[in-house]
Amino acid sequence: MNEVIAKQKIETLCFVSRETISRLEIYADLLEKWNPKINLVSKSTLGSKWERHFLDSAQVWPLIPKSVKSLVDIGSGAGFAGLVIALIGMEKRPELLVTLIESDARKCAFMRNVSRETGLRIDIQTKRIEDVKNFSADIVTARALATVSQLLKYAESLLAKNGSCLFLKGDACGIELAEAQKSWTFSVKETQSVTHSTGRLLYLTGIKRAN
Repeated sequence: MNEVIAKQKIETLCFVSRETISRLEIYADLLEKWNPKINLVSKSTLGSKWERHFLDSAQVWPLIPKSVKSLVDIGSGAGFAGLVIALIGMEKRPELLVTLIESDARKCAFMRNVSRETGLRIDIQTKRIEDVKNFSADIVTARALATVSQLLKYAESLLAKNGSCLFLKGDACGIELAEAQKSWTFSVKETQSVTHSTGRLLYLTGIKRAN
């Protein structure tokens, strides 16, 4: 998938204007500039960054319920998926509060630079996920971070009572869900990824520790 098609898919999936695409282009340019210095993403994926990173992250947006007021993205890395979500939200739902949690100070510096260059107001926490306290988010998101079981452990202290989770997962998601259900109860809705034939987006609700 070439760059033009990937951008068009973002516009179609998320119903965003050219202004939002322009902000994402600023982000993409900064990614190219910073990556040789701090290895934000694998060098082999830079040539297909619009599909592999931007579209892959943007596909989360349509699955976020309109009732969600606060979102926490864990293990944000170079900002995928949380920073892309926030930039889309800047146009679509400016009242949405987005927090990115990333322990690598250099990656946080990069994300702060993107936020300054795009005019985005966002909370970036340079901390280990386990060290973040006093959150009650409506939804927790994560991309390519850990197993479903581990993600639910991370999310437990960050979610509001009836909060939900939205995870981008690969071809092992079925095995991971089965393992997670040994320790957790939840309902799950699976959506086919638009960028990977074996990828899935998992939307989890009613999350509780199993008795």
